[in-house]
Amino acid sequence: MKIKELTDFLHLTAPLKFQESYDNAGLIIGNENEEIKGVLICLDAIEEVIDEAIELGCNLVIAHHPIIFRGLKKLNGYTYIERVVIKAIKNDISIFAIHTNLDNVFISGVNTKIVEKLGLENTTLLAPKADTLFNGLPVGAGMIGMLKKPIETRYFLSFLKEKMELQVIKHTDLCKTHIHKVAVCGGSGSFLLADAKNQDADIFITSDFKYHEYFDAEKEIIIADIGHFESEKYTIELLYNLIINNFSTFAPHCTKVITNPIKYFQ
Repeated sequence: MKIKELTDFLHLTAPLKFQESYDNAGLIIGNENEEIKGVLICLDAIEEVIDEAIELGCNLVIAHHPIIFRGLKKLNGYTYIERVVIKAIKNDISIFAIHTNLDNVFISGVNTKIVEKLGLENTTLLAPKADTLFNGLPVGAGMIGMLKKPIETRYFLSFLKEKMELQVIKHTDLCKTHIHKVAVCGGSGSFLLADAKNQDADIFITSDFKYHEYFDAEKEIIIADIGHFESEKYTIELLYNLIINNFSTFAPHCTKVITNPIKYFQ
């Protein structure tokens, strides 16, 4: 089976046209007509992941984050990006990224995994794109839904920490006594805070808020910043299930490398 057959399938799930303008999803390194020997799924195609692919005999790495966002002017191995590109090419490993196009789809999208983990009901997109549909469903950023019943706020934070396997949660003032309506966005979601407030969410779960952006909560909503890696790590599971349930001619693997560059001293 050729790489193109798999990537075409993934593009049916999350079409490239739904990626954001700054993104670089798709086949970044490699030849789409190569036969697949094995697939390794990860969030970040860093050097250790390429080494893991070599060890497993995988010639295709499927990553959530593109290893290249901007043009490379040199390939001297001075940066981790250059070293990944060089190592992948030397070892005939292709790298494919499925990023904001996967973020923006309602079914089998990044945020779908978060709402599943939290058991949210009656979920809808937090910020649907105007006049954009995919298989009859809207496309857009973030999701919002309801817990089965309101939960005391501190208990909900403990529940969130357990379900998302978190070491720490950064949050604003606990201005709500209970949590019922929950907004989520995997990855960097501060741009959706106004949408979460306008839809009367009690809490907005995302990552990468800057210091001054926390003030924008205005004690109207709780911002829960759980970390970029932590908010998206279940994307690996999502992609693995998509592939294993539709293809049987090659072996997919989930990376065992923790690619989170952020460490916590406790």
